[in-house]
Amino acid sequence: MELKMTQPQTIVDKIWEQHVVHSEQGKPDLLYIDLHLVHEVTSPQAFDGLRMTNRSVRRPDLTLATVDHNVPTTDRTLPNPDPLSTQQIEVLRTNCNDFDIPLWDIFDLRQGIVHIISPEHGLTQPGMTIVCGDSHTSTHGAFGALAFGIGTSEVEHVLATQTLPQSRPKTMSVEVTGELGFGVTAKDVILAIIQRTGVDGGVGHVIEYRGDVIRNLSMEERMTVCNMTIEGGARAGLIAPDEKTFQYLRGKEFSPSGLDWDRQVENWKKLVSDDGAIFDKSIVLDGNNIAPHVTWGTTPAQSVPVSDVVPNPDDATTASSRETAQRALKYMGLEAGTAITDIGIDRVFIGSCTNGRIEDLRRAATIIDGQKVSSSVNAMIVPGSGKVKQQAEEEGLDVIFKDAGFEWREPGCSMCLGMNPDILLPQERCASTSNRNFEGRQGAGGRTHLVSPEMAAAAAISGNFVDVREII
Repeated sequence: MELKMTQPQTIVDKIWEQHVVHSEQGKPDLLYIDLHLVHEVTSPQAFDGLRMTNRSVRRPDLTLATVDHNVPTTDRTLPNPDPLSTQQIEVLRTNCNDFDIPLWDIFDLRQGIVHIISPEHGLTQPGMTIVCGDSHTSTHGAFGALAFGIGTSEVEHVLATQTLPQSRPKTMSVEVTGELGFGVTAKDVILAIIQRTGVDGGVGHVIEYRGDVIRNLSMEERMTVCNMTIEGGARAGLIAPDEKTFQYLRGKEFSPSGLDWDRQVENWKKLVSDDGAIFDKSIVLDGNNIAPHVTWGTTPAQSVPVSDVVPNPDDATTASSRETAQRALKYMGLEAGTAITDIGIDRVFIGSCTNGRIEDLRRAATIIDGQKVSSSVNAMIVPGSGKVKQQAEEEGLDVIFKDAGFEWREPGCSMCLGMNPDILLPQERCASTSNRNFEGRQGAGGRTHLVSPEMAAAAAISGNFVDVREII
């Protein structure tokens, strides 16, 4: 009997093939979706589509909704000042009620940013396919899940069928070798990666993050890396599950238990790229050379180490990149050659689905403890979920922040995206732990610099960017 030889597979190949419901030559594969996350902004039209065709939600038990983008982060007993936000939240409530979808609403302790609440309650698990009408769904890839953002029409398709047509992506290996230096964080790692690849380096690919640096990251740090995968143009990013993954999930509300837990862990252990698996594209970075980064422009790729200066557009290798850099400097109100540490700031935002977890707040607190926010800076801390807020308060982190002069807010997306009352004024300059810095992202005319929580905290105290390694 002749044995059939199997080709070595990447983790992406394995998850994909386990979820193909139907495959037809020349057409996208039809994938089964294990978990569908819903929020108030990208879902209303999808539910309207269901009503127009008299269809129900196929698997409400595999669907979870929350409010995060539009919610106020100040006193929620007061009326929402934005009528559109109020309407979107009310519409989601109606839709969830009509279609029997669980909703973690504004006064639910479990409410928070959709990409934070799902992992912290054990809904996100290795080997899953996970979708949401939000580009930063790639966050869940930290658990070895294939997770990606979808558009409103696709939201409707998943609601109705629990499936989604998708063309098979290419695969990309990003290996970060060595070890990170003192004061260097996961945020710096992903900014360094995107600086290397550019904003379109991952287009058409799913990235697997590999190497010693990645393996040594905590689960929350891995979520930070995977969260910003989309900023490098990739469809999704993921990390093979390991013992850290299993320990994080053990005992959580929606994690398997008992014998089912043991069986699932054995399955999860198989979710690794085989020796000899071929990636369509590969890059390697030396983690020893990564420093704390600060973005200077209007894309996450436009970043430099904090010890560096604002680049000169004339040094760009192409006319297009030179023009992009010139426009970015004009919008940001910066001049080439300016030391990053000479850039003063007006606002600090610590939060978002990138850096709004408990570890992020703990790290910021170590910098802030016993210090005072500069008189020239307005600073705010926005926990990523009700659970994060509760835990931070139990640990006394809120006292540290408030004593220093930070505003301590309710959970939500907040200043990440300018879709709620927490926005920058024109030309206000912000050190932000969020994921995007394009023109107007945090408010019309606002100027955003992406940094780690530690770097943001240090900037809040100094009133300008400082090398956090010098003050830890």
